Amino acid sequence: MPELPEAETYLWALRPRIVGRTLERVRIASPFLVRSVDPPVGALEGRKVVGLRRLGKRIVFCFEGDLFLVLHLMIAGRLHWKPLGAKLPGRMGLAAFDFENGTLTLTEAGTKRRAALNVVRGEAALAMHDPGGLEVLDADLATFRARLESENHTTKRALTDPHLFSGIGNAYSDEILHRARMSPFKQTRSVTPEESERLFLAIREVCTEWIARLRDETGDDFPEKVTAFRPGFAVHGRFGLPCPVCGTPVQRIVYADADMNYCPTCQTEGRLLADRALSQLLKKDWPKTLEELEARKRTG
Repeated sequence: MPELPEAETYLWALRPRIVGRTLERVRIASPFLVRSVDPPVGALEGRKVVGLRRLGKRIVFCFEGDLFLVLHLMIAGRLHWKPLGAKLPGRMGLAAFDFENGTLTLTEAGTKRRAALNVVRGEAALAMHDPGGLEVLDADLATFRARLESENHTTKRALTDPHLFSGIGNAYSDEILHRARMSPFKQTRSVTPEESERLFLAIREVCTEWIARLRDETGDDFPEKVTAFRPGFAVHGRFGLPCPVCGTPVQRIVYADADMNYCPTCQTEGRLLADRALSQLLKKDWPKTLEELEARKRTG
């Protein structure tokens, strides 16, 4: 799923292309995409884009006449800038937005249609689509600490809760927790002041660094390689590979349709983490340390 750095990169690439331009035509290919009725999508045609914003992971297109298009890409939605009138690509194509200077297309990989488009009128209606998460890049440490301690969750869950923190998902939460040298299972209300400061700084560092890196990679082009797995990541998507800090093999916990990646040495004092189901299944057989795991591999 595109997270804060990817969403900001989309906005950065879109601004010179569409702000001040008139949306001439909207082509909707998937009936599952549009989640609102009034105003209709067609009401945007003939109106200029006057600005772009981000609400968490959502991209907001601001049109004259106080109309807003709110686009949530979800896991597999991607944007592409094409020559004017470009055809939508087969089953992946969901929508196309034709401007005088080019066409913005929306695609979604896979068979599940999760991407969502809403058209709303006025700031009050737009606010209904804001999950309310704190924008850490705009906050101070005291505000961050108060939000972190407002509910008692694991740090992994807290960081990825859009009602608590804005724009952080599975990939960057792994990177942030590794940078902060914190266990993803640490309970937020047991986080010390020193740890919360480390976490606060890690969020700001990781997000700003990746925004800059993605912009450098994109240059004047449009970002086409939007992925949750990047070669420059420290732990996310790097199961079994050496941690760039200490060399320990990166470990993971798989759950639902995602996974959590971490370094036992840097984050959990050498302990291996297990999800609840796996712990209950293996019970005493679950290796507690990386040394135990490696020993079982050698004798297995």
